[in-house]
Amino acid sequence: MSLPTTMKAVVINGAGGPEVLTMTELPLPEVKAGEVLIKVAAAGVNRPDVLQRQGNYPAPKGHSELPGLEVSGTIVALGEGAKRFTIGDAVMALVPGGGYAEYAAVSELACIAKPDAISFIEAAAIPETFFTVWHNVFQRGQLEAGEKFLVHGGSGGIGVTAVQLAKAFGATVFTTVGSDEKCEEVRKLGADVAINYRTQDFAQVIKTETAGKGVNVILDMVGGDYIEKNIRSLADDGRLVNIAFQRGSTATVDFMRVMLKRLTLTGSTLRIRSNEVKGDIASAIAEKVVPLIASGKIKIPLDSTYPLADAAEAHKRIDSGAHIGKIVLTI
Repeated sequence: MSLPTTMKAVVINGAGGPEVLTMTELPLPEVKAGEVLIKVAAAGVNRPDVLQRQGNYPAPKGHSELPGLEVSGTIVALGEGAKRFTIGDAVMALVPGGGYAEYAAVSELACIAKPDAISFIEAAAIPETFFTVWHNVFQRGQLEAGEKFLVHGGSGGIGVTAVQLAKAFGATVFTTVGSDEKCEEVRKLGADVAINYRTQDFAQVIKTETAGKGVNVILDMVGGDYIEKNIRSLADDGRLVNIAFQRGSTATVDFMRVMLKRLTLTGSTLRIRSNEVKGDIASAIAEKVVPLIASGKIKIPLDSTYPLADAAEAHKRIDSGAHIGKIVLTI
């Protein structure tokens, strides 16, 4: 297959608002051993992209400095030793950067075959959130059927994924969102209790709804003053998993409560993890989750799509906080 030597890509011209995202022409990425080159059909827009644009989440050393952590598309070249896929295969992939472009190189381990039942746009909205939720809720948080689960920000990309996955695997699902409209939407996705954090105290609601026992697992990306309230909202032997800190990563906490309730506090970030770790997560998702997506049991809620050239507009949308579901760039 004859490939071009250059591609269109979105670069970040200095830290700032959406206006710093501009389209340019760049050489195709180098395809290293064990990698595949994907002709990108669509790319997901995520909160870490916003943090990178603002100068708060730089690309790991040795990885693409272009924004974009998830793509879907067709494999057009194989690096040395890559053998899990063939040229022409349709895939979705978690990339460590470089998603906002016409081509992206990524380890074959971080790729999952795209189910025929979903579009490339839907597929591009899967990797970042599903990898994150599966690893943090089910592997680190060890959520089990019959347990109670709380995810903050239930109407965002991570939230809509966590609500559906937790429900599909037998948990009772609590979530916080910022409006009554969003409460209604997340209930449609399976949330048992939707809390409007602007008008309700989530810790008090959980105390009431669980007869004072609390929830077993919390997935939080807010941090700040939520940390102490999360700890109060956990049941004995509960697990708090942090994946971001929109209100800051420091808090005053009475660790006596942690000790007496035998709590586990943990967290992670996927971008810097090894290809082998990402490969393990990809295999679990391919086995346990993709069949649920292909059958329609788990849906991929899409808020909006924008052409790659309008990446700045997509970032204005995610900055607004008004979105419900995923925002996707189309190429």
